[in-house]
Amino acid sequence: MSIQLPISINHTGSFDSYLAYVNNLPMLNEAQEKTLFLDYQEHNNLAAAQQIILAHLRFVAFIARSYKGYGLPIEDLVQEGTVGLMKSVKKFSLDYGVRLSSFAVHYIKAEIQEFVIRNWRLVKSATTKAKRKLFYNLKRLKTNIGWLTNKEKKEISTQLKVSEEDINDMELQISQPDILINSVEKNEQESTHFNIENILEDKSAFFETSLIQDDFKQKALHEVNNIVNTLDERSKDIVVHRWLSSERKTHKFFSNKYGVSQERIRQIEEKALQKMKHAMLELKT
Repeated sequence: MSIQLPISINHTGSFDSYLAYVNNLPMLNEAQEKTLFLDYQEHNNLAAAQQIILAHLRFVAFIARSYKGYGLPIEDLVQEGTVGLMKSVKKFSLDYGVRLSSFAVHYIKAEIQEFVIRNWRLVKSATTKAKRKLFYNLKRLKTNIGWLTNKEKKEISTQLKVSEEDINDMELQISQPDILINSVEKNEQESTHFNIENILEDKSAFFETSLIQDDFKQKALHEVNNIVNTLDERSKDIVVHRWLSSERKTHKFFSNKYGVSQERIRQIEEKALQKMKHAMLELKT
């Protein structure tokens, strides 16, 4: 894909300015996203692909921000994440049945993590898949606790299939100040202006998590509402006010309303829920 993005952190001058810019870019609803993907995939319309990418740049920026604890320039993390986004747009298919954000998050994180491994000072210590898992897990743990106990080391060793010696070495190096292997002079100059913020991972809520959860909830509620609408009026009334309302009504309430026993209301409710369950299972097949 050959697309030139019209904006970068270099153009805005700072990450905060860049974030403000991308946050003002219009987001796409599901229908707009689908239309643009059809245009790109069926007609190779790169302008449509560019519009999709621009709408997701805020997504990349928030993911990249969670990796700033490794001491690497945020503009580089954003750039690598954007490469992952562009790869995901190229590989994405509407047949997957999800929004692009749910699909792209894996590509974005993969590109950023590879960049961290290549450029952080522990690159030689994280050469295997198991050691990479150790690298990321220990980096996260070291922002919350002191030195690992022997018990914790044994648990991590078993879980990640690495030696306790590897854990000791990695923990020792992670506990030292961050140094960028490609910018020694810059770090020497900044050493007198040490800021703890530069080595701690951002603990703010992950943007992609809430986005994916919201997307899933909207789809799930849409499907549930469609199924509920297939029920007869009495069953629908019972299910909605027993399960889908903020204030749940009792079996006694519906017993008085419809002039039947509470056991009969329970039977109607159970039958309706079973019907909904079968309908939901059919959607998965």
